[in-house]
Amino acid sequence: MSLVSLFLGFRVFLCLFLLVWVTKGQNVNLFRQTEQLGRRKIFNVMDYGAVEGGITDNSQAFLKAWNDACKWTGRARVLVPGGIFKLFPVVFSGPCNGPIAFLIMGTLRASTDPSTFNSENWINFRYLEQLTVAGGGTLDGQGSFVWPLNNCNNRPCKTLPISLSFDFVTNASVAHLRSYNSKNAHIKVYGCNKMDFTKLRLSAPGDSPNTDGIKIGNSYRIRISRSVIGTGDDCIAILSGSREIHISKIFCGPGHGISIGSLGGYDNEYDVEGVYVKDSGLKGTTNGLRVKTWANSHPLKVSKIRYENIVMTDVTNPIIIDQNYCPSPPCNQQVTSNVQISDVTYNNVWGSSSSKEAVILKCSKTSPCKNIVMNNIKLSLNGPGGIASSSCENAIGVSYGTQNPPSCIKV
Repeated sequence: MSLVSLFLGFRVFLCLFLLVWVTKGQNVNLFRQTEQLGRRKIFNVMDYGAVEGGITDNSQAFLKAWNDACKWTGRARVLVPGGIFKLFPVVFSGPCNGPIAFLIMGTLRASTDPSTFNSENWINFRYLEQLTVAGGGTLDGQGSFVWPLNNCNNRPCKTLPISLSFDFVTNASVAHLRSYNSKNAHIKVYGCNKMDFTKLRLSAPGDSPNTDGIKIGNSYRIRISRSVIGTGDDCIAILSGSREIHISKIFCGPGHGISIGSLGGYDNEYDVEGVYVKDSGLKGTTNGLRVKTWANSHPLKVSKIRYENIVMTDVTNPIIIDQNYCPSPPCNQQVTSNVQISDVTYNNVWGSSSSKEAVILKCSKTSPCKNIVMNNIKLSLNGPGGIASSSCENAIGVSYGTQNPPSCIKV
């Protein structure tokens, strides 16, 4: 065998050896990374200086625990144990290195000092993927101390903090929490995708201002289920840019009902498409299933809306489309809405109305409501005034099955 052949053979052997050695090293590193990704670690806020008792602000301790958890490449859990923890406004931001859970087992208590309201949110999660917020705990917004500051209709004022906000969050779950007496809305969802909300209890007095249950805007595939919501504003408000919103097994009351809108009142709003509400009940609310748009509005579309198996108990305006929405008169009622509403189905809606007009479809003259479907509507008037009635303007569609009150839709 020549020296050249021996040299070439040695080079081949050396290359194979190095390949096996490098691959083995990569496999070991990959194994270690995979193992770490599966590891769980708890970051207890008490280990970061949190003080229970409801007197001392714990925002810095919570942030320290969050920051360490966010850096963890496994499954991180920030733990708030039992007890009462005072918390000033705080932002829990990502992105994080792995799935992260924020477990509230105790009570988080908000500040009542307006000088600490340095944000429109109290507890804010943003720029996160694979987030879980749960634990069976409570958010105490202490709104009753500051609700008189929340009336901005007739004078300029500073917006009070929303209790729990999610901005640009994807693939998340929020479950087993209670929020009461929020200063503003209980929960806000903005710019989020694929979030599930379940087994929540959101409560504030019926006369508390602007205390919406859940507000959703510019978000895709949000599911809300198995929750009890009683507030001083909309139980659920579906705003501009919401798509594929699924609501089921919700009890709403007191409050202003389940609303789409208001829409069209501002520049840069987006269409609403795909809202499904089913197997739910409303009691004593000032509206039931409501779509509201401003009369003097920008062009928008609202489409593919379905309400199914809904029970009403003493609800004012059980079914209402209001395209002349004007919460603070006077408004220019001589103009008509440019929001096009279409493909709205009401299927199996029954119960009692506290207002004589149980069905109000007040649609735009220039953009009439199209393809409105009413199937098996059974709403009786609870109180004096005879029988329930319906009222329609510029509503085009069809009616099937039982219609009580008689349908007024134009075919």
